[in-house]
Amino acid sequence: MSNGDRESELFLALAANVFHAAWAALGKVPSPISGRMERDLGSARAAIDTLSALEARSRGNRTEDENRFFERALGDLRLNYLDEARKGEYAAAPDAPTPPAGPEATA
Repeated sequence: MSNGDRESELFLALAANVFHAAWAALGKVPSPISGRMERDLGSARAAIDTLSALEARSRGNRTEDENRFFERALGDLRLNYLDEARKGEYAAAPDAPTPPAGPEATA
């Protein structure tokens, strides 16, 4: 394996780790730490922004495989982030508490 191939492999592994962190924070896969489905849109946004920064800073210096990865990963993450954000703060993991029923529920 050439040095360039190894660097490409390591770069894709780094980007994939950030991608999976975002996916877990969106509540789409279990958290690697707790093993539970958890939803944290702030962490998801930070991971998506990090992946976007990696994409921008490496632009013009990537292989075709790397280009495809960033295009697909960022597209999927952004669409899923918007979908989760539209659900509102109570659309958490399946074991999350149920939101109040309405104004009378807080009285």
